[in-house]
Amino acid sequence: MSEQTTLVSAWKSAQGQLKAGRIDSPSIDARLLLEAATGASRMDILTDPYRAVTPDQAAVLDGYVERRLRREPVSRILGRKGFWKIMLNVTPDVLSPRPDTETILDIAMLAFAPHEAFSMIDLGTGSGAILLAVLAERPAATGVGTDISSEALAVAKENAANLDLDGRAAFLRTEWAAGFGDHSFDFVASNPPYIPTDDIAGLDPEVREHDPILALDGGPDGLQAYRDLAPEIMRILKPGGTFAVEIGFDQGPQVKALFEAAGFDGVIVVKDLGDRYRVVTNGPDPRTNPIPKM
Repeated sequence: MSEQTTLVSAWKSAQGQLKAGRIDSPSIDARLLLEAATGASRMDILTDPYRAVTPDQAAVLDGYVERRLRREPVSRILGRKGFWKIMLNVTPDVLSPRPDTETILDIAMLAFAPHEAFSMIDLGTGSGAILLAVLAERPAATGVGTDISSEALAVAKENAANLDLDGRAAFLRTEWAAGFGDHSFDFVASNPPYIPTDDIAGLDPEVREHDPILALDGGPDGLQAYRDLAPEIMRILKPGGTFAVEIGFDQGPQVKALFEAAGFDGVIVVKDLGDRYRVVTNGPDPRTNPIPKM
């Protein structure tokens, strides 16, 4: 490296390496890794592209790029991930939140008005992503996140504190909704494990090797969590309340049937922005009821 490394030259170089390594989104990944390695913001890269990158920063970036080439997700390398409008810490003990799950947020935003007071529970909360994203948008709401992993709950509590939401969010170690009274919540959300056990080996290495198996394995047919959840959600949801659970794209009919068998009316399967079936709910369909502009 005889000539001075700059933000733009480091970005281009990292991007080239990731592209050659057939990484899905080389440009975005390279920018995120560069920002983390140099402390530069996205604006800095655009407005001050020839800012010098020190040899130490360049070495950190090289290390990040090597890890990404080994298919370690960016969120794992950086220890944080953006979800909806919040930033979350993620560790190897929690699922790295994905944009698909934001479909649950779309439903919540339609089901509850901006200043409405309501209570929610996020079953299998992991990093706290769903619960904390809803509470960040709905200042009068309160909620609980449950998980059987105490390590996951420690991450969720830290995320709640970082977002100044710890006054409205509580976390409890329990299996799904065990211990909660009947008709306790206005909104029940869950992104349970739904990958059939035998399919896990075929997942992308980013997921297979870096997300906790506990958060992926849905049993032999991928539907075990929904068999457990449907009657429990029926029990803890207030009359007239809304539930939303994430599913695998091909599980809509089976999961809808399980919730109907538990006694729910008006159950629908909602698509995500990638046009794949993603959420089963008795709430509004964000694809046919666009969220009103505030």
